[in-house]
Amino acid sequence: MTIRWKVGALIAGLLAALGLSEFLVADKVLMPSFTTLERTESEVAMRRVRYALERTLEQVAMSATSWGNWADTYRFAQDHNHGFLNENLTPIGLRELAVDNVLVVDVNGNLLASEGLPAEPGPTTGHLRGGGLTRGIVRTPHGIQLAASAPILDGFGRGPARGWVVMGRYLSTTEIDRLAAQAQVALVILPPVAPAHFRRFVESDDTASAYETLNDVDGQPVLTLRVDVPREITRRGRSAVDYATAYLLGTSVIVVILLMLILNRVVLTPLGRVIRHAVTVGKDGDLTTRLRLDRRDEFGVLADELDRMVARVAESRTQLVDQSFHAGYAELSRGVLHNLGNAMTPIGVRLSTLETRLSSMDGQDFRLVAAELMSPEADPQRRLSLAELLNLAAESLEDMLRYAREDVELIIRQTSVVQSALAEQLRSTRNEHVWEAVRIPDLLTQSLEIVPDTARSRLSIETDDEVERIGVVQVPRTVLRLVLQNLIINAAEAIEAAGRAPGAVRIGARIEESNEGTLLVLHCADNGVGIPGDRLERVFDKGYSTKSRETNCGIGLHWCANVVGALGGSVWATSHGPGRGATFHVSLPLRAPAQRVTEAA
Repeated sequence: MTIRWKVGALIAGLLAALGLSEFLVADKVLMPSFTTLERTESEVAMRRVRYALERTLEQVAMSATSWGNWADTYRFAQDHNHGFLNENLTPIGLRELAVDNVLVVDVNGNLLASEGLPAEPGPTTGHLRGGGLTRGIVRTPHGIQLAASAPILDGFGRGPARGWVVMGRYLSTTEIDRLAAQAQVALVILPPVAPAHFRRFVESDDTASAYETLNDVDGQPVLTLRVDVPREITRRGRSAVDYATAYLLGTSVIVVILLMLILNRVVLTPLGRVIRHAVTVGKDGDLTTRLRLDRRDEFGVLADELDRMVARVAESRTQLVDQSFHAGYAELSRGVLHNLGNAMTPIGVRLSTLETRLSSMDGQDFRLVAAELMSPEADPQRRLSLAELLNLAAESLEDMLRYAREDVELIIRQTSVVQSALAEQLRSTRNEHVWEAVRIPDLLTQSLEIVPDTARSRLSIETDDEVERIGVVQVPRTVLRLVLQNLIINAAEAIEAAGRAPGAVRIGARIEESNEGTLLVLHCADNGVGIPGDRLERVFDKGYSTKSRETNCGIGLHWCANVVGALGGSVWATSHGPGRGATFHVSLPLRAPAQRVTEAA
């Protein structure tokens, strides 16, 4: 699949994801929020209806209280004067009180007078026998009403009470309409709903309805209120979402078309030309053609660089045909073999010393001493002398074995150095090195592991703070490990030559940016004998050495310079003069930027 199709598929996928996300947001976030608003509005409307009912009950209760604390009512409860009834309990009086019925009941719950109801005890009067019914909803044979009661007092709020005055107002159609108008909602009174089937909120396509069941004075469900709220919010929200979706999709289609046109003209077409030219050069091997893309943007820069690169490749190929790179490789091999010879010298010295010590030991003497000691005719004084001689011979043998072990350990370490150098030379013959991610402190630790104990005992290693902060770098770890080992050995020998053992070696590192890219720069500073100024460059020459054959256990600065140079780096030395120490520097290009360690604030 070409980039043009990939870009088209990517943009189409992004458009589809955008449309899907818009649909999900509208369906799962926006529309439910509109429903929540409507539910909240219906609950608020239901609270207004309940408030209107409470206000109506309060008005009925105030009328009942006014009649109950009236001296005429107090006298009527005692003398049952019909004149009171004729003057006050009339239809006109009920309209003035804004109630539908009035009951006067004695302390025993017997009905004394009524208006608007049949003159027989009913549910309302039954509640008064126990002193109940202050105010609430009451179910009567003639319908549901809002009722309130008040004790009959002497007009000054004093008792004893001679009965109760009960007033009620029916929840008629007119009253329901009045409550709905007062609450400014659409209100419907329904029979009570069983709890198993009750739902507080019900949605339909046109309305959002809130339900609430009210109990009577006995705590039994008596009626259910339903408040209907038109779903205008959802309708308008859906309309807005549909308009937004259509606008978004239309805009997206236009943007995609324009974007594809712009990408095709600005990016894809010049990129296709560059790709076709690169494929043609790689396939045909013709280094004489040039792209010559006349542009001033990044593609123009890329085309110019590609043309220059092809020109340099053509020139380099001509030069490589005329000269052999084997000469340089042979020079590197000779340098490595020289350094291997230097590394083998301590092995030969130690083997010669070991041979001399082993030759000096004659087992025949031990057998003669043992035979004489075992002889029964030996003199006791002679036995003591022989035993002392045997003890001295054993001590000498122990010393010889200790020296032999030290020689063997050195031979093993030097053999490991030789093996490492040979392994590196083998990799060099394949013209490749393994680049590994490593931290500089770990690399330094690995280098110290292969430094001979005799060299480590002469110095103490210190590191700069930057060594820890550099973090992980990509380097040829094995090569750099051997380079650091050789620099530390040279520092130890310089310290010993200055007579300052144990001395100090300080290892530092830093990351530098240069025209060639990112460089890792290491330095190894010692307080040894130093280097004269005229020898700073010669120390890396092939065959140059100031060490004795017995102490020359490194693999050579010349090898270090060659292998680092082969990796694109460089090695150099600085010194303030004889007796003032020296510093060896290694600069190596990095394949990837160093990952620095962030220090805590």
